[in-house]
This record gives sequence, structure tokens and C-alpha cells, in this order.
Amino acid sequence: MPEVNTRATKIRVVLVDDETPARALLREYLVAHAGVEIVAECANGFEAVKAVGSCAADLLFLDIQMPKLDGFEVLELLDPQPTVIFVTAYDQHALKAFEVHAVDYLLKPFGVERFEEALQRAKARLGSGEPSKVQAADLSSTAKSDWPLDRIVVRDGTKVTLIPLAKLDFIQAQDDYVLLKTPEKGHLKQQTLASLESRLDPKRFLRIHRSFIIQMDRLARLEQSETESWVAVLADGTRLPVSKSGYARLKEALGEV
Repeated sequence: MPEVNTRATKIRVVLVDDETPARALLREYLVAHAGVEIVAECANGFEAVKAVGSCAADLLFLDIQMPKLDGFEVLELLDPQPTVIFVTAYDQHALKAFEVHAVDYLLKPFGVERFEEALQRAKARLGSGEPSKVQAADLSSTAKSDWPLDRIVVRDGTKVTLIPLAKLDFIQAQDDYVLLKTPEKGHLKQQTLASLESRLDPKRFLRIHRSFIIQMDRLARLEQSETESWVAVLADGTRLPVSKSGYARLKEALGEV
């Protein structure tokens, strides 16, 4: 009788956690499941992004707070996105994990019964064929709304760039993307301007137009154009349009009446 190839039917799993004992516990629990194959283990977010892409993972056990990239940033960079079970020691992130369509979350420390419950949910999601793809950038902005934003993560092909907020000159809306302009270059990221604006420090960043947010310390002066509309001139000479409401916000921010 020919041997049945069960490999093709197995759920391909990637474990992502910067703590070795946490990965070991997940591995121990998963060994009992013949229909599951651990295809990679990762100790940080950069490893995870690379592994998920190369291993064609079905299911991701993903820690949230990690060095280099956090769990939400990892999710932003994955395309296609596998089914996700977040693993966290911080219960304030639990409900927010569902906002980025994680199938479940495991709050450390967890036992085998809670693990089994999460795994069964993941199997049900995978069996239903329900797509995992979400607008992760917008949703993770909501999920991390109480985290201080100090950088923005952008993926361009296989390259991942972390842009410190201090490097930004301005941000421009471009359809479903934003252009993040630094002195060196512009970076495109799939995200709405509104969702990004909600996480920026309003004392540092100001929306001057429906399509533009500037970093205030880059503003050199305001000029009035021939049509009597206003233009923001940045320190590097860049000229950006200013709407009526943007002009009012600028005047208020600059302490002018």
C-alpha cells in the first residue's frame, strides 16, 4: 500500500518570541499534534518577517513586545499574512490584538488547556478559508494607540526600514499610501494619513492641508502666493500648500492671532 504523504496537509507554524523558554513551551505543546509542523523559530521581529515569507507559514505564534520589531510591526510587514495567535505577558494588549484580527491571544503564563483552545480556534480559522489579510498598518495604529510612537516601519521588497520620527520632514497622502519624506529620500507606506496622524505628537506634527502633515521644527516661514493662498516653506526650501483650516492651526500653534 503506498505511503500517504501527510506533509502537505500539515499546518506550517512559525514561533516568534525573544525568550527561549517561551518558544520551548510552545514547541512542547505543539509536539503532541501530528497535524502541525514547526517550520521556523525566531528570536526577533526581523527573523520573523524573513522566516514567514520563506516558509509559507500558515500559523504564527507571535510575541508582542520584542527587540528590533514588535509583534504589531511584524504583522504590518507580512504579505500575505498568516493566521496569528499573539503571545504576550501584557494583558492590556489582549483585546487590541483582536483589532488586528489575531485569531486569539495567549497571556503568559498559560497552561496546556488554554493553549489547546487557542490552537483549535486557529485550526477552525484555517479550515474556514477566511482570509487573514487586513490593513495591518491602520489597525495596528489603533492597537498601539497608547504606545508612544517614536518610529515608523516600512517595507520595500525584502528591505525593511525603520524611520525615526525625528528624521521626518513631512508626510503626504497619496491615495491609500503615505509618502514619508526624510532629508535623504521618500518612503511609501500603505497606510492612511488620518490613522498615522492620530499617533503623532500634535506639538511636533501639524496637519497643514488635507494631504500634508509637517514636522513643525522644519517650518522656515509662511508665504502668500499670487492667488492669496498660503504656502509653507520648509528649511530645505520645499514648498507645501496650506489650507484655510491648516493656516488657522499654524497660527494657533505659532502663538499668533
